[in-house]
Amino acid sequence: MAAGYQELFIEQGSDYVTTITLDDVDGTPFDLSDYTGKSQIRKSYYSANSTAEFIIQITDPPAGTIFMKLDANTTSDIAAGRYVYDVAIKDTANTVTRVLEGIVNVLPQVTRF
Repeated sequence: MAAGYQELFIEQGSDYVTTITLDDVDGTPFDLSDYTGKSQIRKSYYSANSTAEFIIQITDPPAGTIFMKLDANTTSDIAAGRYVYDVAIKDTANTVTRVLEGIVNVLPQVTRF
């Protein structure tokens, strides 16, 4: 499975939530039963440490549905700018597959409470 590409726009100080659905090569839903997921944001591909980590939940394994979230406290702590991210899944045999990648644009917050 080749990783898809998606550019994300995240506003500082706001919750960010999205759902992705994976399809198999024949167009049927990719069954995520027995998989876990992980997703990190880094300033560059070569950064030693992640800037933030998405909360990943596989909400409907047979339908291939993955829920991704960053809460407002987390997005507040990310400096405005461009970052990279990817989403990877791991099966019970510890095989890791990258399923989504791209650029994250963190937009600066103006109004603060």
